[in-house]
Amino acid sequence: MASDARPRFFVLDRAMDSSHDTDFERTGGPIGEAPRCHLCGSFIGMRVWLPPRRGALMLYREGFGDFVDAGGDDYLVSARFVEAFRAEGLTGLSDFEPVEIVRVRTRRRSAQSKLPPPYFHTVPVFGGAAVDEARSRIRRHKPIDCDWCRETNVPAIHGFTLEQWRGEDVFFARGMPGSPIVSERFVRFVERHQFTNMKLIPTEKYTWDPMGLGPLRPEL
Repeated sequence: MASDARPRFFVLDRAMDSSHDTDFERTGGPIGEAPRCHLCGSFIGMRVWLPPRRGALMLYREGFGDFVDAGGDDYLVSARFVEAFRAEGLTGLSDFEPVEIVRVRTRRRSAQSKLPPPYFHTVPVFGGAAVDEARSRIRRHKPIDCDWCRETNVPAIHGFTLEQWRGEDVFFARGMPGSPIVSERFVRFVERHQFTNMKLIPTEKYTWDPMGLGPLRPEL
């Protein structure tokens, strides 16, 4: 029996309740306009966080994470992540720019004296792949009317697959709001370097359904 040669993808999320669970709150930096689709004009991302970027870290457990959600489409990554990402030639993240950490809040007495590593701001590229509608179980409020951005409101996701992948290792998929998507190569990269505060969920098993609507169609 021939094997399925389609590449696999994973949703990248923060690993809450892990040993390196770290959060971030912005305290400075202006906000610019949100990006729009070049064809239909729909918004394809959140408003842009501009430098000088600064904020406070919340350290929930033992150590600082290598990956931190900074709100919107923005993320912070540690210096060791940046060094390895560049050295191994991975793609899909914007230029890494330093972020000023003005304060660290902790909930564990043992962590109160720890100094954070240098952190850098980055944003995943938009459009590295598109949702394969025929092979996905996604509820939409309206039909897709722009084949490039595929932007619609999505109230529920019960697994999805992608098409038209351009080869990036980290990206926001067209037609899939929310968390960034990563390649198998990125997953191996994370495992090899033991990067922390990352949860990697296979796209076909990813579920997001805050209103309990259920899947649109039976499992494929």
